[in-house]
Amino acid sequence: MFQEEQGKWRQDIASFEKPQIRHSVRQIINTILPVFLLWYLAYASLSVSYWLTLGLSIVCGGFLIRTFIICHDCCHKSFFKNRMANDIVGTITGIMTYVPYHQWRHTHNVHHATSGNLDKRGTGDIWTLTVEEYLSASKSKRLVYRLYRNPFIMFIIGPIYIFLLDFRFNRKRAKMKERINTYITNTAIFGIAALLCWAIGWQAYLMIQVPVFFASSITGIWLFYVQHQYEESYYEEDEQWDYVKAAMQGSSFYRLPKVLRWITGNIGYHHIHHLSPRVPNYNLESVHNKHERFRKVQTITLLMSLQSLRFRLWDQQTRRFVGFRDVKRLAQRESILPIIPHPPIPER
Repeated sequence: MFQEEQGKWRQDIASFEKPQIRHSVRQIINTILPVFLLWYLAYASLSVSYWLTLGLSIVCGGFLIRTFIICHDCCHKSFFKNRMANDIVGTITGIMTYVPYHQWRHTHNVHHATSGNLDKRGTGDIWTLTVEEYLSASKSKRLVYRLYRNPFIMFIIGPIYIFLLDFRFNRKRAKMKERINTYITNTAIFGIAALLCWAIGWQAYLMIQVPVFFASSITGIWLFYVQHQYEESYYEEDEQWDYVKAAMQGSSFYRLPKVLRWITGNIGYHHIHHLSPRVPNYNLESVHNKHERFRKVQTITLLMSLQSLRFRLWDQQTRRFVGFRDVKRLAQRESILPIIPHPPIPER
């Protein structure tokens, strides 16, 4: 449908792709200022009750999610019209969320260009094996994949590895500008941490920053995971892969309560974001409501999203995600399929 009406849907989106400076500045004010205020209040509450500190820290982590959405929009040049403004704000918000802006911009743009492409997996996405790949893999690779897909590893160990360790190093073949940005980000992160430890003590710093970090990083990974890992998603080999289908069928509409929609910067409208990354986060909902064609997509609620934890492998035969519990049955199917004779070709 979208290919046939490409001109129409492009016209529908075009007017929403232009950043509006007043909206962007307002979002910076109502997002970044609360992060500093909540962090200070969390520190002040240490003398009252750590439960209060913990609650404030978690709320602060929520605002860091919204901060990261600003960084994310800057990566797509959709937050400001000016490239330098995007780079400066993107770098600052990247420091706040422990993400090297230029490095993440590269890998995330690759993700957009290859999402759902079975032949171009591996950069900026969740490691996903097909049933056939899993069944033909060595025992050690299967074990590593199972560990990777374990919820505790992915959502508890994963944030520590990705945000605290992996992002501290430059990727291979990174250009000098990207490398320098990573060095600047690392220096700022360590400098701010050292300054706060000196000012309030390392114990107080960790009591606040640890829950802030986990609240934001776990939520961030969860959002990225659930928006592509649902039962009837989209994966195709390169020859059959289609960008529009990957966006509209392989990216979900995560229907969240209004307050969560605000704190996550409308990223739940992920199908619209993948269809046109140049749409600022504050315009995604408007595009979704613009035409019925944008609403005929996979909708996932909070309750439904919990089911995604059991989706581990992509089954090319049925075009849906399956769990590890289905492996034995699928292995029997794969052992039978190769010996099924092709039907005879009728004589002309």
